[in-house]
Amino acid sequence: MLEPQTLRFLSLLKKNNDRPWFEEHRKEYEAAKIDFQNFIQLVIDDFGRTDIAIAGLTAKDCLFRINRDVRFSKDKSPYKTNMGASIKPGGKKSPFAGYYFHCEPGNSFVGGGLWMPEVFQLKKVRQEIDYNWKEFESIITEKTFKAIYGDVYKGAEISLASMPKGYERDNMAIEYLKLKSFIAEQKLTDEELTKASLHKKTVAAFEALQPFLKFINRSVDTD
Repeated sequence: MLEPQTLRFLSLLKKNNDRPWFEEHRKEYEAAKIDFQNFIQLVIDDFGRTDIAIAGLTAKDCLFRINRDVRFSKDKSPYKTNMGASIKPGGKKSPFAGYYFHCEPGNSFVGGGLWMPEVFQLKKVRQEIDYNWKEFESIITEKTFKAIYGDVYKGAEISLASMPKGYERDNMAIEYLKLKSFIAEQKLTDEELTKASLHKKTVAAFEALQPFLKFINRSVDTD
């Protein structure tokens, strides 16, 4: 579980996203960071016994900085209003698909996948789905996966409007071949974040996602 103070800090940061306020409340930030870090480490240590690919990772390998990169953004707010962790082989900078936990009051979720891969990686994943459609279909229609995630996320911001080059419209996998990212998410309420059951719920979500990630990483890992 996460402490209510962690959510409170993030909510206040959203209303006061500037450096003077942040510095005045740095102690609260440090406490929130430690709280989130401890939770992620607990999940890694537990689930690492199931997925040895992440065993041995530390939370520090996976947590994103709270500072925003504003160089190419119209929004010059200096800080993110969430805490996120990308748990995957090699840590958050790895090119592989992985598990993800996003803590943001009113917009938290657990899940993971492969976000906006390089063009050569994207082609590999699409090819893997095309060549092994029945296997991929069985993974994303598996009972537990569907119960937790429903389906792979297909938002307009990560989907092509037209057909990807080299594929026909009648391809059985076409709605997935049009994707530019391959992710699945389960929403979490603020109340769920502060319950003792959060750890168990997170591990269960990761377990359901593991076959999906293995499929994607099989294609990413090929030369």
